[in-house]
Amino acid sequence: MHDLLRHLESMGFSSPRVLGVEGGTEILSWIDGESGVAGWTKVVPESGLRRWGQFLRTYHDAVVDFVPSNESVWSSGRGTCGDGEIVCHGDFGPWNAVWRGEEIAGLIDWDHACPASPLFDVAYGLEYVAPFRPDEESIRRMGHVSPPDRRRRIEVFCDAYGIEVPPDVVEQVARQQRQTARTVEMLSVNGVEPQASWVREGYLEELAERVRFTESLCL
Repeated sequence: MHDLLRHLESMGFSSPRVLGVEGGTEILSWIDGESGVAGWTKVVPESGLRRWGQFLRTYHDAVVDFVPSNESVWSSGRGTCGDGEIVCHGDFGPWNAVWRGEEIAGLIDWDHACPASPLFDVAYGLEYVAPFRPDEESIRRMGHVSPPDRRRRIEVFCDAYGIEVPPDVVEQVARQQRQTARTVEMLSVNGVEPQASWVREGYLEELAERVRFTESLCL
């Protein structure tokens, strides 16, 4: 992970800088701005949605030449990039951006970075900005003031990223949702928190319901 962050620093991409390890504690630089729940409303307007898609492309362009060692350990497993893979962020939701006003100041929380097809990050991003959630949840939790036009939002995000909408976009999102659930379950079995607590509280069923909702959509 430190190799990844140092590579991004060399490419001028805004992410935490590795400052060192003291007494077993990792020390990273601070990126000033808003993050967490503040990010949700930033990607509701099309301007913010487009900015978010462009930012993902900026990250992928910055990481494309980074090749981790075969012994690299990720939350989802061990290994390096295969053909057509890059190191994806793995948790590309608006809560993991640092925002200054409407601009993106950096990307944080690299816990789930992993080798995967770039479409994994695209699909993960789309799950939360389309969003692949019921209308009521989109309004109650994701900052929308009315039911979202998912097809339009998918088109805007993909255009900003620089690709056509994948013809199997629904399956792409469902596939990454299933992969995310497998990672959560594996971490839970290994006693990693907070995933172990999430699974005890029924989170895997919630993730399964998300897949069912995604696969029910006709876009």
